[in-house]
Amino acid sequence: MSRAILLAGGAGRKFWPYNEARNKCAFPICNVPLVRRLAKQLLALGFEGLVVVTGPRAGSIRAALHGLEAQVALVSQPEPTGTADAALLGWEALGVGDLPVLVAAADVCTADENLAAFWKGFQASDALAGALVQPLGEESPSDWLTGEVKDGALTGIRGHSRGGSHRLTGVYGFRRDAHRWLVTNPGIMRHVSVGGMPTPEAEIAESLARMTDEGEPVLAVETPGFHVDLDKPWHILEASRALLRDHAARLDGDEIADGCKVHDSAEIHGKLCLQAGAEIGRNVVVKGDLWLGAGASVTNGAIVGGRTMLDRDARVRDYAMLSGDSVMGREGLLGHGGEFGGVLLEGAYLYHYCEISGVVGAKVDIGAATVCGTLRFDDGAARHRILGRSERPLTGANATYFGDYSRTGVNAILMPGVKLGTYSCVGPGVVLYEDLPSRQMVLVKQELEVREWGPERYGW
Repeated sequence: MSRAILLAGGAGRKFWPYNEARNKCAFPICNVPLVRRLAKQLLALGFEGLVVVTGPRAGSIRAALHGLEAQVALVSQPEPTGTADAALLGWEALGVGDLPVLVAAADVCTADENLAAFWKGFQASDALAGALVQPLGEESPSDWLTGEVKDGALTGIRGHSRGGSHRLTGVYGFRRDAHRWLVTNPGIMRHVSVGGMPTPEAEIAESLARMTDEGEPVLAVETPGFHVDLDKPWHILEASRALLRDHAARLDGDEIADGCKVHDSAEIHGKLCLQAGAEIGRNVVVKGDLWLGAGASVTNGAIVGGRTMLDRDARVRDYAMLSGDSVMGREGLLGHGGEFGGVLLEGAYLYHYCEISGVVGAKVDIGAATVCGTLRFDDGAARHRILGRSERPLTGANATYFGDYSRTGVNAILMPGVKLGTYSCVGPGVVLYEDLPSRQMVLVKQELEVREWGPERYGW
């Protein structure tokens, strides 16, 4: 029997503006909340007795796990004191005894084979603890918890340092005798570079670092598939693209439910996965694999790029264009002449004549002719400020990020990399160059000059 603890107790402050209307772990990737997807992955691998440790906005976690109540229990972490403390709460709720336990951050989007390979490797080893790790690519090691991997063991664990060959993915394994290393966690990440300024939280990585310091080996299993940690807004786009590619690789052919409609004039260049009541209408062009949820539709000359997904009752219509690697949530709308690329959450409206690239939160209302800039005059990538720190993302730097329940007026222009807070509003004709905080409206202050005018000006 295998048991697991999923950690969803953090505030997700670096994920702004998408942490205000929900817990970050309830954010949907390809229209499935992260915590639900991870729970179902583990259940499919044979795990039993899952426990989710919740924190702020726990209601969104409960909603995300609707229907899994018999298999998943919830326990609350009263204060966000760190992942090691959260793991101990989950461990106590599980009462696992001598059984090994998997502990995973619930804000990750990871391939099925990663979890399978890690758990198989950990069970076959004698190590008291193990970690799923990912080789560092072009990203900065200072963004992550990192370590060195040698002969299948994780060593030299550091928090947000300049070194390390691999990053910790947030997926760990512990045996009963490793419990004491969590209990004796000092409550701060001591394994940092000089001047590293760690926050006072009990981080699981610190417990692993202390184990290696005392000669206790920590197993390292490298990811065989994709893995994205949703730490910042642009990771939404990265995770969506990775999961769409994964879904596409698993499609053997068309999967079309009874009652779906595909018009003879439609031009299809990919595989179709259509649920009940889905429709592809007259003169539609589909350039790649397309998933349509129940009642979703692409109609009246719309153009859809490769690898796109629409949830239940979402609509693309009237010569609109949906770019490849895009996802639309339930009841979302891309209307007449609109162009969109990225991720659009449930109920958001891009009604007509707009050009939007990025992430659009739930129930966002985009005014006509709203435009997002995607190219800078220097052809470079926009810089972002995350909790005061200046960053230049490798992907999604020039996208626009609309917080949930925000809106724009007609003819608004949003420059590359701008973020709108939850409940915010960009008024008509505004050119927005900087992030707009939540619950704020920005309007153009216009000065008008009125003069006499008439036919006498032309000699009448």
